[in-house]
Amino acid sequence: MSLKPVALVTGASTGIGLACAQELAAQSYRVFGASRTAPASNFLIEWVPIDVGSDDSVREGVGRILEKCGSLDLVINCAGYAVAGALEDSTMEDAREQFETNFFGVLRVCRAVLPAMRQRRSGLIVNVSSLGGLFGLPFQGLYCASKFALEGYTETLRYEMSPFGVRVVLLEPGDVRGTGITRNRKHARGANGNSAHRDSFRTVLQVIEREERDGAFPKAVAASLRHILKQRRPRLRYTVGHMPQRLAVLAKRLLIGAHFETIIRSYYGLGGRIGRTD
Repeated sequence: MSLKPVALVTGASTGIGLACAQELAAQSYRVFGASRTAPASNFLIEWVPIDVGSDDSVREGVGRILEKCGSLDLVINCAGYAVAGALEDSTMEDAREQFETNFFGVLRVCRAVLPAMRQRRSGLIVNVSSLGGLFGLPFQGLYCASKFALEGYTETLRYEMSPFGVRVVLLEPGDVRGTGITRNRKHARGANGNSAHRDSFRTVLQVIEREERDGAFPKAVAASLRHILKQRRPRLRYTVGHMPQRLAVLAKRLLIGAHFETIIRSYYGLGGRIGRTD
């Protein structure tokens, strides 16, 4: 049995996951950092090998933690990556792989930890989504779709677990630097070569990578997590990142659909016009 509250952080080897794991360790949690491969040595974080794309790996990893500690108080689902490219150029394999990690990976982890939390009638799950889970972005369709799915799943899970004392929260970062998302981004299988979208994709990709290089630091997301932990009744959603990106969430709610689309198209350097969608 652990004398400290116990936390599991997926995707903890780099970026947001690592920053959150370090923050929790500083808050006197016993932190298990989950990833497929062992990260650099960190005596404050205990590594547990978990591949969120595998039912057996998730079940065994969570089982080890529960066997060691007897409980699990906090889960931060950070594992994820991005596929970029026009939806027309994206294959079913691209879509399956994107959802396997970003959505089904979270589903697997939640299914594995919920029985123990429900039985203790306590616990907190923080699912790391994205501002891209609140509005679609050009040439990031599969990534946005996986985060839109995560948003709906988390909203429903929050309703269902509330009677059991388990709190569920969405953390929605904008662009964050140093996460590896730029380096690890996969292109849709048909994105290169003779794609009709090739030139537009290249233009948008330059903007995407620039914004990621200039994005908020992972510690900003960890600071938002620290704020969430202080709340007895946390909200469903917490956005984090540079203010102009966070204001886009409000703009989508307030503006006529076509006006918001014009802003997005201009921001990413895309031409053409779209009719009213309101």
